[in-house]
Amino acid sequence: MKSSLLIATLAAGLSGFAWSAVTTTDTFGNDAFAIEFVTIGNPGNSRDTGGAGYGAVGCAYRIGKYETSRGMIDIYNSLGGGPVITLGSLSSYGGNGTNRPATGLTWNEMARFVNWLNTSRGYAPAYKFTTNGANDMISLWTSADGPAYDAQNAVRNPNAYYFIPTADEWYKAAFYDPSMNGGTGGYWRYATGCDTLPTRIRTGTDPGTAVYNDFAGGPADITSAGGLSPYGTMAQSGNVEEWTESRFGTGGFVNCLVLNTGWGGDGGAINSSRTAGYYPGYDGLFRGFRVAAVPEPTTLSLCGLGILAMWRRKRTV
Repeated sequence: MKSSLLIATLAAGLSGFAWSAVTTTDTFGNDAFAIEFVTIGNPGNSRDTGGAGYGAVGCAYRIGKYETSRGMIDIYNSLGGGPVITLGSLSSYGGNGTNRPATGLTWNEMARFVNWLNTSRGYAPAYKFTTNGANDMISLWTSADGPAYDAQNAVRNPNAYYFIPTADEWYKAAFYDPSMNGGTGGYWRYATGCDTLPTRIRTGTDPGTAVYNDFAGGPADITSAGGLSPYGTMAQSGNVEEWTESRFGTGGFVNCLVLNTGWGGDGGAINSSRTAGYYPGYDGLFRGFRVAAVPEPTTLSLCGLGILAMWRRKRTV
């Protein structure tokens, strides 16, 4: 059974199941770097009726606690992970330290990196490339690709382990809080678990803070870019704009949706309403990304136990 189908099956009856925060770390490049993930549970939640209106996700998944760093891309390049990815220079914005967010890369280059995360660990690539240029466009998966084709999402191979989050997956991790409204869940306006504008900072991790409205200062290091969301992610309000897997508009794979805004954006642009669409070959300096992944087997075990408990309760009534 495909992993996505298994997850969706297990999640079918768990919209009200209470998930505890789970953090996991995956290593890459022969342990050259690690990505820390937080688990986004509470599957089957409703979309946000305010803001940009995203956030409904039917299954559990993991998403990077932090944005992808320049150092991770450097290691990909040094190990020959694929076509060389060229990052934009942050020399005018505080320097190009390895722990600063990877920006100035295109959607296509980001997809190359994510494919390498998969294949370097023996998993199927998420995105289909038929040519070898770093910024060459992907092709959509088709029924001729067999199990790599998902009619609901022809962009992503459902058997991939790592992927670019959709707008819904990104948005839920940023703004959804399962503890709101007496435990039925709800959405905050900012990805710091609040409806009031976060305190502006240059760097730091205090709750209720974010990096914005400082064009000359540049982005903060990925682990020092403000307070956390209810699920435990950092910098989904402020620091850098972030690519998603979702398309923007109609007419095919023309533009990709970007959420959040960069370090120079003002307070009116770091909330849940801000969206933009860009051609996937465009390498804007203020744009980065974070990686998402399928949940760990332990998470699926919790999911299965929840379903079993619900089934037993139904049998006894």
